[in-house]
Amino acid sequence: MTSNKLEPLEKLNVFSFKGTQMRTFHITWLTFFVCFFGWFGLAPLMPSIRADLGLSKSQVGNTIIAAVSATIFARLIIGKLCDTFGPRKTYTGLLLVGAVPVMLVGLAESYTTFLLFRLAIGVIGASFVITQFHTSMMFGPKIKGTANAVAGGWGNLGGGITNMLMPVIFSVIVGFGYTNAQAWRYAMVFPGVLLLVMAWLYFRYTKDTPAGNFDEIDRAKKTSSKTDWSLLADWRIWSLALAYAVCFGMEITFDGIAALHFTDTFSLSQSSAGFLAGIFGFMNLFARALGGIAADKVSQKYGMRGKGLLLAGLLIFEGIGIILFAYSGSLTMAIVSMLGFALFLKMANGTTYAITPFINEKNAGMVSGIVGAGGNVGGMLFGFLFKSESITYVEAFQYIGYVVIAVAALVLITRFTTKGSTEDEEVLDTPLVAQS
Repeated sequence: MTSNKLEPLEKLNVFSFKGTQMRTFHITWLTFFVCFFGWFGLAPLMPSIRADLGLSKSQVGNTIIAAVSATIFARLIIGKLCDTFGPRKTYTGLLLVGAVPVMLVGLAESYTTFLLFRLAIGVIGASFVITQFHTSMMFGPKIKGTANAVAGGWGNLGGGITNMLMPVIFSVIVGFGYTNAQAWRYAMVFPGVLLLVMAWLYFRYTKDTPAGNFDEIDRAKKTSSKTDWSLLADWRIWSLALAYAVCFGMEITFDGIAALHFTDTFSLSQSSAGFLAGIFGFMNLFARALGGIAADKVSQKYGMRGKGLLLAGLLIFEGIGIILFAYSGSLTMAIVSMLGFALFLKMANGTTYAITPFINEKNAGMVSGIVGAGGNVGGMLFGFLFKSESITYVEAFQYIGYVVIAVAALVLITRFTTKGSTEDEEVLDTPLVAQS
């Protein structure tokens, strides 16, 4: 009989830092949090960057889409790397590589060079896949959804904090006598240094699994040599990728255009619009975790089928909320409907990754990467709607709302039960990491 120290935990105590499992949990969500400073650090500085480089509206839109697009491919690759080398080495390598363009983006002197740096920085977005993969390694099946949702939600908070802190760093640099054109360049050194610090912490203080690193246990030998490409024919994976495209994809899209929408539609000041947009992001403090907790509770009684029905229901309400937001005739109605669809959207994020780890445990990293990439595909496609000169923001929200409901219908008819199980059978008996 093995010690619990070598097994995934069956309880999540967020106030505990004891043991490999909880130490890894806290380091991985904090690392994901820091990655947002590198990934989105340029976003709140774009007014100064636009003026410095003379960027047009279309060019600004292209740089945003480029950052999201690069993440799509990075997430697909990073999932396989997690399966092969383990999350510890993969995360450390990603942080070291990602820190380079973040610190050097200040060397950009033209639209083209800035666009290329944005593409390179977008690779950091793959950090989400490693965070979810690593958290799945540390917790047992009954609590895995909750742990993934909490780690993902707290990490996503980095997006909101970044929008608040980077302008402060920019202002401090200007206060020392530097110009705006110089300040945005120097400001990006800060997140680059943070990424290097987290690379050291991750390599030094985490383990791939509770039983040890991949090069110390049998799992590495079983998973590193061969990928089961037949998983690409599994509709459940693509159903989850579509679901994540319309929940997380909508989240990163809304983060980028919310302030502009509030400013243009309701004539708010930039600071007021930014505050309202910030509320949307701060709901990650609890909403994503709530989705994971609900999914774990539902699964105890209704199994994977229950999780699928929960996800479909959340997406339906998200779609309805987005449509109501589009038709809002007053600021009050817009705020209420935004809070409503934000709750269901972020809960859907958590529920999606309460299902993902159980789809194919032998290739969990690759499955996580495909589903995660789906979120960025959604963000990229939605971004084109808001970039279009012929479609208003209101119309774009309407179209997205209908798309979300359509995807909910597809999720509703997807059977997430594993092969050989009955429809109502509990399928959470096999943890992601075999207990020895």
